[in-house]
Amino acid sequence: MVDFARQRQAMVDGQVRVNDVTDPRILEAMLEIPREQFVPKSLAALSYIDEDLRIREAHGAAPARFLTEPMVLAKLVQALEIAPEERALVIGCATGYSAALLGKLAQEVVALEGEEALAAVARRLLGQPNITVVSGSMNAGWPYAAPYDAILIDGSVEFVPEAITAQLRDGGRLAAVVGTGRSAKALVYVRSGDNVSPRPIFDAAIPPLPGFSRPPQFVF
Repeated sequence: MVDFARQRQAMVDGQVRVNDVTDPRILEAMLEIPREQFVPKSLAALSYIDEDLRIREAHGAAPARFLTEPMVLAKLVQALEIAPEERALVIGCATGYSAALLGKLAQEVVALEGEEALAAVARRLLGQPNITVVSGSMNAGWPYAAPYDAILIDGSVEFVPEAITAQLRDGGRLAAVVGTGRSAKALVYVRSGDNVSPRPIFDAAIPPLPGFSRPPQFVF
């Protein structure tokens, strides 16, 4: 039988702590949340590997979906500096692991997923009363509950739409991996009045989130 508690400890000690994640609340939450419950049963033994984990194969026009590598997710969440009284939005929550993590840190979390089937799984798995799972267009965010103190985009994007940064309150932060392939970088966007400014925090390459590709440029 797989000792998932030992695997969680190994993930935190061998992947997360050693990559400058020092917030004790994040470390405690990752030790507590059963990541294996958020993947298909056939993949449970791989839940704590140090890479992105494919949890749903591509089908039709829908691309494959992943749980983000634990180290990258932890560093993005740490960069958000979420206070216990704050409200957060997760975009691309898939089966809900990242939302469960933020639910341990924030007062209230909205978890947005573009595919209703995945949203239904997240609703079933997330028993935290401070998390609300919604489904809709991910590149539009969830303005109905805005503004947010923190927004996490759980998957790489080619750009961050203004419609999403507009949902940050003054002083709010958004963390995302922006770019494609090995040239992508994790960025934190901070709203100050009417201005939203990004700053790079580390290099990262994670699978893309559907709906955030730039339209092709017309060339004469």
